[in-house]
Amino acid sequence: MSLYEKYFLPKLLDCCCGMEGFQKKRAQIIPRVHGRVLEIGIGSGLNFDFYNFDKVTEVIGVDPAVSSLAIAKSRAKDLNSKISFIETSAESIDLESSSFDSAVIGYSLCTIPKPMEALTEAYRLLKPSGSLFFMEHGLAPEPKIQKWQHRITPVWKKISGGCNLNRNIEELILSGGFEFKELKKKYIKGPKIASYLYYGEAPKAKSS
Repeated sequence: MSLYEKYFLPKLLDCCCGMEGFQKKRAQIIPRVHGRVLEIGIGSGLNFDFYNFDKVTEVIGVDPAVSSLAIAKSRAKDLNSKISFIETSAESIDLESSSFDSAVIGYSLCTIPKPMEALTEAYRLLKPSGSLFFMEHGLAPEPKIQKWQHRITPVWKKISGGCNLNRNIEELILSGGFEFKELKKKYIKGPKIASYLYYGEAPKAKSS
């Protein structure tokens, strides 16, 4: 791990992902989460302020990034003892199947190297009645913007911790075995290549 990745990148990501537009979507989605919660790609803990701990019994946060987890653990000390952490990748989580009521993925599906494997794990770990709550940026609807997203992504990944600008979040979630109870898509303030958001709730598909 380079000095940039260890010391500078976690603070940069915390700052960027904490911008107003992203936080507004957290405020719309996270308070709806309930029961035992798995947060995949917990990062620096920017979702913590939005959990309703009257409805949430436990939050287990998963992330391989030690430097970001250090920030998250510091935030958790000031909030609630119900939060714990596992330092591991999202693609392989050593926890019991069908044991969570809710799964949260917030602005991390863009970065996970194998997003379909991460969604498969979320599906496995959720109870049959469970839901995935998500907020992600991804592929824009306009071909011109998509062209730039595809062009810039290889360079962008190198400076942003592996973030992909051009993932089709809607297709990924559906392919993971989920169906949409709610899906909203819109631009927030910022460069169009990085500000098209997908957010909502996706229960496990009844036919799966």
